[in-house]
Amino acid sequence: MTAESIKEALKQVKYPGYSRDIVSFGLVKDISAENGAVAVVIELTGGNAEIAQQIKTESEQAIRQVPEANHVYVNVKAPEASGARSAAPSNASAPGTNPDKVPGIKKVVAVASGKGGVGKSTVSANLACALTQLGGKIGLLDCDIYGPSIPLMMGVKERPGLSPNEKLVPLENHGVKLMSMGFLLEDDQPVIWRGPMIMKTIQQFITSVEWGDLDVLLVDLPPGTGDAQLSLCQTVPLDGGVVVTTPQEASLGVVRKGINMFRKVNVPILGIVENMSYFTSPQGERIEIFGNGGGREEAARQDTAFLGEVPIFQEIREGGDEGIPVVAKAPETAPAQAFLETAKTVQAELAKQG
Repeated sequence: MTAESIKEALKQVKYPGYSRDIVSFGLVKDISAENGAVAVVIELTGGNAEIAQQIKTESEQAIRQVPEANHVYVNVKAPEASGARSAAPSNASAPGTNPDKVPGIKKVVAVASGKGGVGKSTVSANLACALTQLGGKIGLLDCDIYGPSIPLMMGVKERPGLSPNEKLVPLENHGVKLMSMGFLLEDDQPVIWRGPMIMKTIQQFITSVEWGDLDVLLVDLPPGTGDAQLSLCQTVPLDGGVVVTTPQEASLGVVRKGINMFRKVNVPILGIVENMSYFTSPQGERIEIFGNGGGREEAARQDTAFLGEVPIFQEIREGGDEGIPVVAKAPETAPAQAFLETAKTVQAELAKQG
């Protein structure tokens, strides 16, 4: 499978009402084909929404005839002035608009950070378990396509099945419904995709998964402010963002970018979690390895809530490695209580929204 073979396949697609194909008309602007994934951008100069949808459908059908084309994403761009609109999924929209709610999911909360290494996935996994213990129906979506870690931390290695209406059925452990790219890959198989395929995958994880009834769907975002974050904002209306940081300025400086990203796409900030706040030695001495209080101070500067601080505990790391988050393994211990208190604050912030 190559870009050229995809282009040849698209020559079968005629522009509605004409004998010429969309390739000869020069409408195919970009083709990416690698590792079984195909992303195509088609730009129309006229027509309407029906024409755009017809071209999208026929293009996808033509591409699927190419051997090894397993994941297909066709983005048809049409001029607004002609009354047409992009033939992207109906629940995708531009940042800052109001995409459709996902049926059955009451709240969608993104857990983000500006940089890696702050323990964001650890916080996501334990926060999901904590919200479950507080009585909620919780889902956890791992949106880190390149480096999914939720399968390890939640102790799940199976592959999801399909429902009768051909949607992915999320796996479940510790009372939390789960979906991750890691469930769909062989061990150590890398994902080498460009932006459009990342966007399409995240859209499908939201809209093509049988989530059922959930009080909260937590979304573990990868670090940064790129395709994954914007795709989520385009696909589903986020009810809030939780930002994870460590106390030191090196982390806080990048976290501000994550906060500003949420604000630019009109996502309310629920607050900041300070992870790795301090370490208590066996002798009872409090050691602030990364400093302390930076998260609380940044929350005050950003005029948002401080959701809680999570000290460094060996039990937290062990729980992640074992696939049993400390909240699920030992809910009465101090490490678990730190996450439970944070979960209660998140609940309170969500309740303020109604």
